[in-house]
Amino acid sequence: MTQRKFITFEGGEGSGKSTQARLLADKLLALGHEVVVTREPGGSPLAEKIRALVLQSKPASPEAEMLLFAAARAEHLHVKIKPALARGAYVICDRFIDSTRVYQGRMGAVDPAFIASIERAIVDRFMPALTFVLDVPAKTGMARAAARGELNHYDDKDLSWHAALREAFQNVAKDEPARCVLLDGSRAAEQVAAGVWRAVQQRMGQA
Repeated sequence: MTQRKFITFEGGEGSGKSTQARLLADKLLALGHEVVVTREPGGSPLAEKIRALVLQSKPASPEAEMLLFAAARAEHLHVKIKPALARGAYVICDRFIDSTRVYQGRMGAVDPAFIASIERAIVDRFMPALTFVLDVPAKTGMARAAARGELNHYDDKDLSWHAALREAFQNVAKDEPARCVLLDGSRAAEQVAAGVWRAVQQRMGQA
């Protein structure tokens, strides 16, 4: 089951997810809605500690990495996402289940059936109603990530890896068109934001 006011942003490194999450939140706040902006991995105190652990010291086992992120998601949902949705707030999350499917699944070769079973147990009916997949050329995303500084072990992969990552996220959008909207994240932030808002209005009705 999807949650009507739950929106996620997905994409490779440097695709503009955080920027677009903030711009959408500003738009909804200006209309008088309560908005909770959060991120994964992280989003709650314990989940943020798990995020720091994994990004600083990559587990040798892709399955271990996936399970750590799953634990962070379970905590995040319980502490922040579910309570916000229950009181009628919009929740905008920078990364969610699709990042697990792509990073640990398609890129890390963790069995998709195993990921799906964990996902069912943790996410259950708290699926996003709308997911924006921001698409940028691998070289552009890498340059943006490098400009931010403090590269993690995902940012520091080579160009071919990031190109494969981009394709994997494109496939996410193709596989679930009812939920996902693929947008050109290489355009100016204001142009991307306009596309995001059009989709929110079309897919979710009057905001």
